[in-house]
Amino acid sequence: MSNPRESAAKIVCAVFEKDAYANIALASEIRKNKYDDLDRRFLTEIVYGSVKMGITLDWILKKYVNRPMKKIPPMIRAILRISAYQVFFMDKVPISAICNEAVKLTKKYAHQGTAGFVNAVVRAMDRERDKAKFPDEDKAQSLSLSTGHPLWIIKRWTELYGFEETKKLAEFDNTEPILSVRTNTLKITRNELLRKMRNAGIDAEKSNITPEGILITKHGALDDTEAIQKGEAQVQDESSMLVAHVLSPKEGEFIIDLCAAPGGKTTHIAALMNNNGRILATDVYSHKLIRIEENAKRLGIDIIKTKEIDGREIGKLHEGAADKVLVDAPCSGLGVLRRRPDARLKKNPEMIKELPKLQLDLLESGARAVKNGGVLVYSTCTIEPKENDEVIEKFLSVHDDFYLDDTGSFFPVAKRSEKQVQLLPTRDGTDGFFIARLVRKG
Repeated sequence: MSNPRESAAKIVCAVFEKDAYANIALASEIRKNKYDDLDRRFLTEIVYGSVKMGITLDWILKKYVNRPMKKIPPMIRAILRISAYQVFFMDKVPISAICNEAVKLTKKYAHQGTAGFVNAVVRAMDRERDKAKFPDEDKAQSLSLSTGHPLWIIKRWTELYGFEETKKLAEFDNTEPILSVRTNTLKITRNELLRKMRNAGIDAEKSNITPEGILITKHGALDDTEAIQKGEAQVQDESSMLVAHVLSPKEGEFIIDLCAAPGGKTTHIAALMNNNGRILATDVYSHKLIRIEENAKRLGIDIIKTKEIDGREIGKLHEGAADKVLVDAPCSGLGVLRRRPDARLKKNPEMIKELPKLQLDLLESGARAVKNGGVLVYSTCTIEPKENDEVIEKFLSVHDDFYLDDTGSFFPVAKRSEKQVQLLPTRDGTDGFFIARLVRKG
């Protein structure tokens, strides 16, 4: 019989040791073992929790393990991590179950002596919980440990937003994200899709942010959802859906999507164009372009052409040719840590120093491809000003042929007054997203 804890340990091991993506590894393990709803929820909680709180779990384990963590075999480290998560963050799981399962798993992947070691560590964590009490003399470190965020992120956000707002942001990242899907309006209306989902036992409601958005609070295996299979819906974050509306594509236009994979925004643009016109979707990775092509086919879209190319070359190849260009730039992703549990383990402060140059280069290339009177939209999924406002500011300082449009006025439901919009999770209830709409003077 499939064992959710063993699956959890395997996934956590792959994330920490092989840089795997938690969501992809989790989906694969669920499909392979055909877990029922109860086991799937239990597995998901352990995996996402253990990954999100990975920094904290390692800090805790050092209080109970009398040897360097690096000297413990990778799979045993994973077993200890998921056990520590269950002990300290899952109140309803009996300690006997945690301990027995940890020992049983360890015997499968190591010898009897290691099983005794794991048993002793898990028992000690339960018996001597005070050892894991977070230090309260350093507010930043305490918040870092209590929310599983790297200390450098806590310090950076405190500098930008103040400590109380940082606390709210960090706590928001540990809430369960609501699954959102975009209605494929080429095939179905939102009302029709809602009715079909509810009839299928899915708890779904309309988004208040975009006219195509649907929020799902209860669902079965996503792969088995009929609307996804038939191409009537596309999984896409709510705030991400705003980008295509700000671009405001029209039928018959030539659009370039500079960093398009995996294609959520690209296919949304095509739907807003009523599948009439031309879209060039580019990326530097060919396997990611395949995802765009597969999504487009499933959604019934045939106006997207993909091209494997560095976005910094687009301006030379398509100078002044595009009606509109989207630069959804690679970024630190600090606005979507809630949705990407492993992301906080992979981030470092150097990214914020290095990424703005690439982002500006991509924006420059995209600008070169825009025709007179055309539109250039820049977006990121971060809340870091150096990657957002400051990139736009630097671009405009050397481009008097472009001006900043009223970005917020292009929001499809609730209009906003900002020239460029920074969505903040604590203020807007969405992922952290930045969008700026620029227009080339005619």
